[in-house]
Amino acid sequence: MTTKLKARPRRGGKQGSNKTKAVRLSDSYLALIRRFPLRPIRSDAELDRAIAAVDALIDRGRLARDESDYLDVLSDLVKRYEEEHHEIEPASDGAMLEHLCESKDVTKLAVAEATGIANSTLSAVLSGKRRLTRNHIARLAAYFQVVPTVFAFEADEPTNGKRRRLARRL
Repeated sequence: MTTKLKARPRRGGKQGSNKTKAVRLSDSYLALIRRFPLRPIRSDAELDRAIAAVDALIDRGRLARDESDYLDVLSDLVKRYEEEHHEIEPASDGAMLEHLCESKDVTKLAVAEATGIANSTLSAVLSGKRRLTRNHIARLAAYFQVVPTVFAFEADEPTNGKRRRLARRL
């Protein structure tokens, strides 16, 4: 069964025209709205309920068009709340490298051999004593088949002496 709602007349149309567009909403869509109305999320408890609703819809697989629209809007609401209330710091290069090794089930030595990056360099990155260079990032991204931006490349700031020499050149 579907519910037919009568929309308001459109503004700016031809004078004397009172055309309205009927909107058909399926029972399953209305059930979704009853379970979790599409309104701004205001608490972590509401966030948990919204995520559960998103997960349930994703697990169903094929969705009707209105259910898919509901999922899109609810996902946007979840994203907005999380961006405002649960900012996630980017992972360090060492943490990302460790994660990629674990997910691919490879050792640091295997990565070193496959990429041509010294094992000692990878150890230093994993322990936080060294940063990855652009060259390292390119090799690791190719090996793990990820985009290079998963690594948090940070160029080292020049020392005061280098800054002075750069300033004199300018």
